[in-house]
Amino acid sequence: MLKLILTILTLLNGGFMLIDGIHVMLKGKYIGPELPGPWAKIFQVFHINVFKLGPLFILFGCFWLLFLFAFWFNQQWAYLLGVSISILTLWYIPVGSLVSVIVLLLLLIARTKLGI
Repeated sequence: MLKLILTILTLLNGGFMLIDGIHVMLKGKYIGPELPGPWAKIFQVFHINVFKLGPLFILFGCFWLLFLFAFWFNQQWAYLLGVSISILTLWYIPVGSLVSVIVLLLLLIARTKLGI
């Protein structure tokens, strides 16, 4: 059950980031409302145009999916990648942050129970 939940959350977060990154690069806007979510305020403080972050979203989405592949195929580096990408995605407020925190907790549990 733990593996299934981790898989679903990783697919949701990584898949959405990948698709949203491609969408903003092609259409000039993110999927959903005209203005991006609360995460954009973090970048705006540093005067970063959030509509130019498509490659970042694509990169993060790919890392999430790479983690999922590594996790399913029991790669030794899966745990470290999962923890790293979860921490690096905490800025993606609100949903990405929530998913990242849950994945972090599940990884801690999985490390103990599944020995990853």
